[in-house]
Amino acid sequence: MKDEFLKAALISREDQVTDVVLAAMQNTDDARLKELMAMVVRHLHAFVIEARPTEVEFEDALRWIAGLGQATNESNNEVVLAADVLGASTLIDLINNNGMQGETMSALLGPFYRGQAPHCANGDCIARSDTPGPSLYFTGRVTETDGTPIAGAKLDVWQASPVGLYENQDTGQDDFNLRGVLHSDDEGNFSFASVKPAGYPVPTDGPVGDLLRAQNREPMRPAHIHFIVTAPGHKTLITQIFSDTNEALVGDVVFGAKLQIVGDFVEHTQPDPAYPDATLPFYTCNYDFKLVPGTPTYPVPPITGKTS
Repeated sequence: MKDEFLKAALISREDQVTDVVLAAMQNTDDARLKELMAMVVRHLHAFVIEARPTEVEFEDALRWIAGLGQATNESNNEVVLAADVLGASTLIDLINNNGMQGETMSALLGPFYRGQAPHCANGDCIARSDTPGPSLYFTGRVTETDGTPIAGAKLDVWQASPVGLYENQDTGQDDFNLRGVLHSDDEGNFSFASVKPAGYPVPTDGPVGDLLRAQNREPMRPAHIHFIVTAPGHKTLITQIFSDTNEALVGDVVFGAKLQIVGDFVEHTQPDPAYPDATLPFYTCNYDFKLVPGTPTYPVPPITGKTS
């Protein structure tokens, strides 16, 4: 009798595994967790059955996944970077934010958002250290989709330097260089000064870099500035405003560039009375952010500090 019970209950063939695992999770109290984990198991097992990896390949894959955690620290989030270069982050973004209500298109948060950036007044410069490169004057409005201004909207801004490094990666930059938080005025207007961003390679000294090299992929991101725009009663907008060549935009290693959020970065080679203190050449960009009603949320920063 015991042998018959074990023969019926224990796994002996590959086609039995999935059903047994799904049955083991049936008592999950959280209905959404139960649903999601069932999908994970079905798709994961289907992949394994289709790919039929060797034991060595399986061990290599587990080491790569473990390496993501080992390469993640206060100044680098390799897990987020992996999700980005595999296109998962862009899929999540588009599933949840498709721009179909007239709002500004969203984009990836990315692995370099720190949070806790210093507060700035409109017109302030977010370059806190000597940052070579042409000056940039960024202006715009935060509005409803019908153009009604949103006063007091919070804009959390960050970008890489013209040499392609965020300040948390670069000991030569002051803390929170090229990061700042400002608010729109009564008419929804905002403005800040900075330096023109440049394209840059994502970090390639960890498991993600190994994968990109194995796939013969370039690690480059097009030049952009990150924004988180929030206001009471409105859905949070996480986006990037891009400035680069067509080739760079199409070749974005994390698939984040979208036509709707390519900004018009205008080069000025002659003095402009609107910018009397600007050193030639300089750039301007005007971009309006449109929000839709909703419950504001705020992302948990993927990193918290600088490279020591």
